Amino acid sequence: MSEDLALLSASELARQIRAGKATSRAAVEACLARIDRHNGELNAFVALDAAHAQTTADLADAEAKRGRWHGPLHGVPLAHKDMYYREGRIATCGSKIRRDWVAPATATVLTRLDAAGALDLGTLNMAEFALGPTGHNWHLGHARNAWNPEHITGGSSSGSATGVAARLFYGSLGSDTGGSIRLPAHYCGVVGLKPTWGRVSRANAMPLSWSLDCVGPLTRTVEDAALMLSIVAGPDPADPTAANEPVPDYVAGLARGARGLRIGVPTSFFTEVDGETESVLAEARRAFAKLGAEVVEVPIPDMERVATYFPMVMGPESATIHREWLRTRADDYSGQVRARLEAGLMVPATSYLDAMRARGPRLAEFTDTVFSRCDVLMVPAGTSAAPTVAESEVTGGPDLVAKMTHFPKFTRPFNYLGLPGLSVPAGFTKAGLPIGFQLVGRSFDEATLFAAGHAYQQTTDWHERAPS
Repeated sequence: MSEDLALLSASELARQIRAGKATSRAAVEACLARIDRHNGELNAFVALDAAHAQTTADLADAEAKRGRWHGPLHGVPLAHKDMYYREGRIATCGSKIRRDWVAPATATVLTRLDAAGALDLGTLNMAEFALGPTGHNWHLGHARNAWNPEHITGGSSSGSATGVAARLFYGSLGSDTGGSIRLPAHYCGVVGLKPTWGRVSRANAMPLSWSLDCVGPLTRTVEDAALMLSIVAGPDPADPTAANEPVPDYVAGLARGARGLRIGVPTSFFTEVDGETESVLAEARRAFAKLGAEVVEVPIPDMERVATYFPMVMGPESATIHREWLRTRADDYSGQVRARLEAGLMVPATSYLDAMRARGPRLAEFTDTVFSRCDVLMVPAGTSAAPTVAESEVTGGPDLVAKMTHFPKFTRPFNYLGLPGLSVPAGFTKAGLPIGFQLVGRSFDEATLFAAGHAYQQTTDWHERAPS
């Protein structure tokens, strides 16, 4: 089967399998051929289970012939960040400490994707313990950007983003604590969704900061992201923080489009981008206007203040999770990750409690100020396109905090506020590196983000472009 099959979106592949125009086995073989050719350079996979994927694909095809369809992703090959546990399988979490750790149970999100008919090709590279916005990993090797392997993927969902961009698989679950889905999506030219905090169960997924962590998809299209969220979202008895909110049919909601929506453009904080990024954002704003949206300027509350609260929450929570390993296995962390975790031990309890107490009022202020004037806020996902691996490598020293907070400057505030954000590819630099924008909405209003993002993709082709 031609590798052209690997270039389809997950939704289109599912439709072709359902119509008898493609088989799951052919899709798996197309992915494996691309993995064989490109993964050596990109380092997207931690572990590939080709034999299992081929076997489950044959089973999916046999079931299809009998008219037994397991769900909307029947026979579609996916692969996921190596922090989602599957019973009996090693989950390294991108670390040396868990290099041989075998998961005792399966993550709820994987169980839900299995039930929807999706296949699992293997586990993907990630920043160590999901703590790193650049995607560097000194234990497993750095994942490389499919558009130019000299450049970073962004992190921490590094293998997910570059693998989706390179068409090694049709979609992936990442995680987002401070931008770890949206930033890699921006750098690699794919779609990435951080849902509302609590929208998706985190049961049997590696934690980093329980007040900030979110589970979400990285995909080739907004339609694919809507489909995956429809499958994995919803309450879960195994995760008491998973919200008991109804899950709409996000795919059906795509037909709403962008006409009549008020797209907000911030007047402060989110304005500090380089020239090429601003040009791409300006063209995207014009595209929304042509779609019938109203593009309006919107004042933004004090985001610098919000930004100062983020490390007061993440630092102590991540340090608490890692406290025992920091005491007994400190040398098994890379320098950057160890330094950032140890910094969390120094945050006073009063600062942590102040940050948590301020969260509700800051969310109310942001919602009242911004969403009284617009339906969706459009902001940059990053200040620039992806820098090189070499120039963004920081292992320690006095500039560590400054550099690590620079990359996710435009994503971290929405983790603290708990709001959903959708990163959408929107263009390229003169050097051929992707640039995206971020759509931010009200709590539990991912449907509006999807409708706007999908409408944009119906009139542009950035998402259809693949690395050569």
